[in-house]
Amino acid sequence: MSRRTVVIEAPANLGLRPPAPGTVPGCGKLPGALRDQGLPRALDAVDGGVVVAPRYDLGGWEPGDGVFHAKQLAGYARRLADRLEGHVRAGDFPVVLGGDCSIVLGTALALRRIGRYGLAYLDGHDDFRHPGNSTRIGAAGGEALALVTGRGQRDLADLEGRGPLVRDADVALLGLRDPENEPENVFDELAEHGIAHAAVATVRERGAQAVAREALDRLEAGGRDGFWVHLDADVLDPTVLPAVDSAEPGGLFPGELRALLAPLVASPRCAGFQLTVYDPDRDAAEMPGARLLAELLTEVLR
Repeated sequence: MSRRTVVIEAPANLGLRPPAPGTVPGCGKLPGALRDQGLPRALDAVDGGVVVAPRYDLGGWEPGDGVFHAKQLAGYARRLADRLEGHVRAGDFPVVLGGDCSIVLGTALALRRIGRYGLAYLDGHDDFRHPGNSTRIGAAGGEALALVTGRGQRDLADLEGRGPLVRDADVALLGLRDPENEPENVFDELAEHGIAHAAVATVRERGAQAVAREALDRLEAGGRDGFWVHLDADVLDPTVLPAVDSAEPGGLFPGELRALLAPLVASPRCAGFQLTVYDPDRDAAEMPGARLLAELLTEVLR
């Protein structure tokens, strides 16, 4: 890429439920695993440092208490936004290595401070859980898209009084599981709000490049200053990448994801990229998941 690539680590795991009682999610180790695979060097990237995450501690949280870690999530979003904002204004291309999907609060806040930006959200799930459609509020990772579009508890959905951080019309949700494989199907609600979405079956029926082109037509349209690309590793099928927080059948395969992702990040209007939810603790000892992701990202981002 002609712009300066800057790798920033955002190893926050605050938005996920414990994988087992008394344990913490391992996705905070994602940046280290990708560095071990040589990703920053392969991208010829500048080291943008680490935005250190708060400790994972549910304390006395109980169902019905709202989003757990809410205060920590809000503070972390502001600190990540502070780190990113200057790079975006300078014309750099930040590559953020998460963390769970809740880091999108920080990236979206940085962009909202600058202007109006779109969001290409590549994820195996809709992440659109909010009090209007669910009683399972708690894990911000599964509520991330709802929160950045202004839905949910106000201390997260209206950060710095700027909510919604992303308008419904400025979202393209791509690669989510088909309705029969999506645990909480909100496809009708997404359509009602005008949130563009293309599930796996649509990607295969129409072709990944055509779906990406349609998303670009939306995200590059007038009135927007650019867009951000979010990639949750669970968009991939668990037969090729099982090392994620919520591995569901019916995902994309690497070639499909590559064809979908490459046109998006190649756009001069793309302001940056982030990867989330790969969990090294769930990977095999040889880290095949980290190797797969590093190779894929090297190909599409270099």
